[in-house]
Amino acid sequence: MIQENKIIIGKILRESREKKNITQEKLSKKVGISRSYLSDLENGRYSPSSEKLLLLAKFLDLDINSLINKIKN
Repeated sequence: MIQENKIIIGKILRESREKKNITQEKLSKKVGISRSYLSDLENGRYSPSSEKLLLLAKFLDLDINSLINKIKN
């Protein structure tokens, strides 16, 4: 995944999490990842696996198709 896509995904994840008033700690526990890894995802340092992206989208009530379209555009 190119760096720009990592940044887009991270921005969407952070904005969605903050909009729902969920802490990184709480979301990371629900998804089964460390808080520091979630922080890295939100800051565009890493890209999540498909499995983790689906879990994050589920807990944040994100439509996965809409998310993919934002990445493509």
